[in-house]
Amino acid sequence: MTGDKGERGAPRPSRVRVKSAKGRTLSSKLWLERQLNDPYVAEAKRKGYRSRAAFKLDQIDRKYHLLKRGGRVVDLGAAPGGWIQVALERVGPTGKVIGIDLQEIEPIPGAILLQGDFLEEDAPGTLKAALGGLADAVLSDMAAASTGHPATDHLRIMALAEAALDFAVQVLAPGGVFVAKVLQGGGERALLDTLRRNFAKVAHVKPPASRKDSAELYVVASGFRGSA
Repeated sequence: MTGDKGERGAPRPSRVRVKSAKGRTLSSKLWLERQLNDPYVAEAKRKGYRSRAAFKLDQIDRKYHLLKRGGRVVDLGAAPGGWIQVALERVGPTGKVIGIDLQEIEPIPGAILLQGDFLEEDAPGTLKAALGGLADAVLSDMAAASTGHPATDHLRIMALAEAALDFAVQVLAPGGVFVAKVLQGGGERALLDTLRRNFAKVAHVKPPASRKDSAELYVVASGFRGSA
């Protein structure tokens, strides 16, 4: 049963409570209950998106208008492919979207999907060859597996964001954009300093689809100045 509309594109369903079951831990019960009551999970299924995270990119792009028709986009750590699906919608049939991940990604019509490590030395060259030139946007929704220790988790996700930025400056065309997940909690100065040196505009955003109890934010950088 569906109630009124919540945030853009996400209907607010009636709340479902999960009963305890043999072998189900409290944490798994709470996770399942959250999934069943998450309007973005239901809407992702309705629209055929592979993850609720697709709405995060959708909302970021609606606010900043980063993805252009005919653009060339690279999605780092792309599995299961929700961001790729949104990027394909934005760039249209004349654009090009490439996703790369350590794990295999199920085929997505219109996208080029590579299994591999973007940190490998030859990865930038491989991606540029597949794109047929430089990228207009580099996206990263990567997050390391949680350790349960906030300080450690923060350091690990910041390291991923910095690695994604290092990759981006090697493959972006002048004027290009970069989007990456980070966590609130300090320690971002080095990343922000590098972004401001390389991009004309830098902002933080927490899209509505990002859960309120999550510390995640996204850095959005536009107007790449071009690699030296």
